[in-house]
Amino acid sequence: MIGGIQTFHDSSESLHNDLILASVADGVFTVDHNRTITSFNRAAEAITGWTQDEVIGKPCRDIFHSSVCGNDCLLQKAIDGNSMFVDRSIFIKGKAGNSIPVTISSAPLLDDFGNIIGGIETFRDNTSSIRESLILDSIADGVFTVDRNWNITSFNRAAEEITGWSREEAVGMSCSDIFHSSICGKNCAIAESLYTGAPVANRSITIRNNHGDKVPISISAAPLTDHEGNIVGGVETFRDLTAITALRQQLSQKYTFDAIISKAPAMQRLFGILPEIARSPSTVLVLGESGTGKELIARALYNSSERANKPFVIVNCAALPETLLESELFGYKAGAFTDARKDKIGRFAAAEGGTLFLDEIGDLPGSVQVKLLRVLQEKVYEPLGSNVPVKANVRIITATNRDLEALVGEGSFRNDLFYRLNVVKIILPPLRERKEDIPLLIDHFIKKYSAQQGKDIVGISGAALSLLMRYNYPGNIRELENIVEYSFILCDGGYIQPQHLPDPFAAGCEALPSSRSGAGPQTLEELEKQAILLSLERNRWRKMATCRELGISKDTLRRKIERYGIASQTRDENASRD
Repeated sequence: MIGGIQTFHDSSESLHNDLILASVADGVFTVDHNRTITSFNRAAEAITGWTQDEVIGKPCRDIFHSSVCGNDCLLQKAIDGNSMFVDRSIFIKGKAGNSIPVTISSAPLLDDFGNIIGGIETFRDNTSSIRESLILDSIADGVFTVDRNWNITSFNRAAEEITGWSREEAVGMSCSDIFHSSICGKNCAIAESLYTGAPVANRSITIRNNHGDKVPISISAAPLTDHEGNIVGGVETFRDLTAITALRQQLSQKYTFDAIISKAPAMQRLFGILPEIARSPSTVLVLGESGTGKELIARALYNSSERANKPFVIVNCAALPETLLESELFGYKAGAFTDARKDKIGRFAAAEGGTLFLDEIGDLPGSVQVKLLRVLQEKVYEPLGSNVPVKANVRIITATNRDLEALVGEGSFRNDLFYRLNVVKIILPPLRERKEDIPLLIDHFIKKYSAQQGKDIVGISGAALSLLMRYNYPGNIRELENIVEYSFILCDGGYIQPQHLPDPFAAGCEALPSSRSGAGPQTLEELEKQAILLSLERNRWRKMATCRELGISKDTLRRKIERYGIASQTRDENASRD
């Protein structure tokens, strides 16, 4: 022996590869041709519970006991076919015997010369994602997420049930192509949350399901962020309001008769007798201020009568001059006057068998009053230029905002005609005396103009409603409808706010004609106190009537009277009056 020799080679590459495998978050193992495990990284140990020393040299099927072990083994197929399998979901068994959901990818393992020497498989633990999926699928509300391109990335089971679309159909599609909602576009809630970075809560909209049917829902949207706070998409939850909407419709039916809406006690009593009046052939006189809905009453009586399939003819007695009104009502024969070249039927003939509604009857000229009285008494009339009586099978409904009894006293309205008209008298209260109807009417007008204008305005804010509740409405319901229509011009969607109302509402409540308006903004308690006080005054301090108007119990009214000191204030006022 004259010395020694030592050889060495650079193993930094293999050491580097080992470090990489140990750092990979997914489990990684390799096998030879016999599917015997040759390597097992740190993540594989953490997922399965097996250590590398325990598994090296053992068949992979004895370690994993997966749902594809045997003839369906993806790793063997990858080796035999020199192909890859990516993201296949299976179950494996951990060392403790627990089932673990994983996603696997299999590929052949090649040497430096491209020869297949085994196989490599990576697997990812899906336990947390499946748990999250199960949680999402257990939520009764629909939940879906989108990326920044508005493409749906997840869709839970409730979303499938509400929309009728399956998860497979929805994922990857644009949310607008799935929902066709009433706010798709610039008013999109999820878009608003993405651009502002703030959540949008409890917005009522409608969508279309996969059958094309409208579904009312309530939505909330928020941005979806990654671990670093970057917005990567959006998440939206939605709740099916179909049942609630149906209940509201059933409730609203209690407060409606034909197209008339009211919960006021006076109107409710009227609703109770209107069907009987409609079935009667008697003449009806409808009294009320301008804008209270006298024509709606006339139409409701017509629609509920046996003449509903016959004509309904309207004549505004104040809109036509005296010289034309008679010919309009009764018609004329050719030659009756200079321009009468041929016969023309009047409104009575046009309404034959049906109903004639004479609006503004208080403005009927004296000469026409005589002829109308004959129709009511004898059921006949004579067209201008004719002396042949014509039978009139017409039910007459009249309306006026004037005091007919006062006109009779002045001599401008015939006494006998008044009593002929006053067979059935209906008196409509002004809106200021039925303020509990304002929210119902506003909701009705919002639905009406939303349908007409295609805007997704779903309601009115509490602040705006408070302003409208304190107004006296000299123009009654017609004025309220005009206010809502004006608000639709300024409001793009969502809820009508005070700034959307016309002047003087938008300028603040101090400009309103209210008997008790403060100089500045009022708290909720002040508004509630004022509402109770106004209701008590309207009902002459009758507490049960006040309870019915406000929709509260007698005990609640008593507690609020004591809380706001209204009772002592009332006693002081009564004492001062005495």
